[in-house]
Order: sequence, then structure tokens, then C-alpha cells
Amino acid sequence: MSLSRRNFTKEFKEAAVRRLELGASAAEVARACEVNPNVVHRWHRELRDHGGKAFCGNGKGRAEENRLGELERKVGRQAMEIDFLRRCLQHVEEQRRLQALTTRGSSTRTSKRK
Repeated sequence: MSLSRRNFTKEFKEAAVRRLELGASAAEVARACEVNPNVVHRWHRELRDHGGKAFCGNGKGRAEENRLGELERKVGRQAMEIDFLRRCLQHVEEQRRLQALTTRGSSTRTSKRK
């Protein structure tokens, strides 16, 4: 025997949250909707946090948003690393130029003829 997961419509969830906001207890709403009170609290939190975007589908929308945010952060980190490495390279090139200018007057090789 396999248990299937129940799916609730956006309207159903919003109606349950509305009942909660009108003063019914979470336990009463949960009994009426035949769900666990924790589910009612989660629906309430999602509606409060995401407003009109709450309950927008089967959960893939936020996963895609999270992935997009993760990729944007990664691009930002890589851009910072590139900038840092460019500055390091400029510093090394400046040091080489300075060293070349200071060593032009004096010879770096010594003659070892006997």
C-alpha cells in the first residue's frame, strides 16, 4: 500500500490562513482542513513572507530562485577574485619595472675571468 501526498490548491491554503487570521486557533483550522497544525503555521508563514508569490506551484519556483541566487553569488565571488588577481599582477609588473630601472646602471653579472 503506497501513501500518496495530498495536494492543496492555492485558494484552499489562502482560505485556511484567512480563517487563522480571523481568530480561529491553528488546531481548529487544522482539524477543519484535516492537516497537521504545523502545516497551517507553515502556510501562514509562507503567505506572510512571500505574499502573492506564496503557493505558486509545486515548490520548484523557489528552488529555481535559490539556484539563480546561488549562481549570482558565485559570479560575484569570481569577479572579485579576478579583480584581486589583476591588482596582484599589476603590482608584480610595477615591481619588475622598478627593478629593471634600478639595475640598468649597475651590472648584474660579474666577470670571473682569470
